[in-house]
Amino acid sequence: QVQLVESGGGLVQAGGSLRLSCAASGRTFSRYAVGWFRQAPGKEREFLAAVSRGGGGSQYYADSVKGRFTISRDNAKNTVYLQMNSLKSEDTAVYYCAAREGSSYYTREYEYYYWGQGTQVTVSS
Repeated sequence: QVQLVESGGGLVQAGGSLRLSCAASGRTFSRYAVGWFRQAPGKEREFLAAVSRGGGGSQYYADSVKGRFTISRDNAKNTVYLQMNSLKSEDTAVYYCAAREGSSYYTREYEYYYWGQGTQVTVSS
């Protein structure tokens, strides 16, 4: 089992950047695929980005964030990052990371077994 803790959220102006971190417990984090999702008030949770297990990892992005967000992982630190650039007011949401063991990357909520508690990102216009 793995426990996930997100950090790095906060208040930022439109056009700015933030880097979110997803820190995981456990010694076998490299075996886990990880995804980032977000949920804005009154909306369903939305997939953003995913990275497969291992060192390099294959990445996959939702069209809404492609070119602005970058997912990466540092297995030595048991951490996955989400670098968010050119932020817009519509990026305001609670951001979650999720993980599961598996050989691919995953884009659907139900495919993930473990979830963090979320971190709030607010983008002011």
